[in-house]
Formats: sequence, structure tokens, C-alpha cells
Amino acid sequence: MTELSLTAQLRARGLRVTSARAQVLESVQQLEHCTPEQIYHHVGQDSPSLNITTVYRTLDLLEELGLIGHTHLGHGAPVYHLTEDQHLHVVCHRCASVISADSSVLTDVVAAMEREHGFRVDVGHVTLSGECATCRAGSQ
Repeated sequence: MTELSLTAQLRARGLRVTSARAQVLESVQQLEHCTPEQIYHHVGQDSPSLNITTVYRTLDLLEELGLIGHTHLGHGAPVYHLTEDQHLHVVCHRCASVISADSSVLTDVVAAMEREHGFRVDVGHVTLSGECATCRAGSQ
């Protein structure tokens, strides 16, 4: 999703595209999977007057509007990402790298959970932990 279409979505909902909203949205788009602190530091490079409370409030608003989502990738702070596509998160437990994977890889698992347990999986909140190819190559 382009920055233009994201800001257009804010306007379409009758909201002003404030500097803070635009900067937080741009940061989420650029950083892909980022904590509020990472967004704050990224935005702070251009806007030192923006405070962490504004970042949190803006993230809450953007999530409420469905423009961004968050997930928990372990025990730390939630990470935010655009909601343009359904994906799952794959986290390396050695180097902490995060990649997005197409949620279709879980199609059989999701169907089995529904069929066998009546449970609907929210794939957007699925995180798989393991070891990335780079770390595996380094340990051989």
C-alpha cells in the first residue's frame, strides 16, 4: 500500500492527516515490524518535538481504523505492521530477525483446527519461532 493511499484512507474517514499520523504511518510502512519505541526513535529523527505518548495514541487510532495491526513476537513489546495482507510472522530465536510469510502455508493447519476443535485461527497473530537460514548456516 502506498503512503498516498494510506493517507487517503484517513481522509476518507473524515480524519485530518496530521504530521504525527503521517509520520507514524510512514514509519510503520518503512520499518515493517516495529515496536512503539522504534517508531518513536525513527520519527524523532525528523520531529524531535513528537513524544512517545503521541506515538502510542496514534498507533491506537490507526489500529482502530484497521490501517495497521500488532502482534507479539515473544516476550517484548508488540510490533506493528500494515494490515494490507494476511501474513504470519517467523522469528529467529538466535538473531531475532523477523520475516513475513504467506498465511497460505497454514491452510491445512487452520482447516484442521476448525474441523477438529471448532477453533478459528487468527493467522495475523500467528508467530512461528525457529532458526533462520543464516544462523543455521553459521552453526554448521
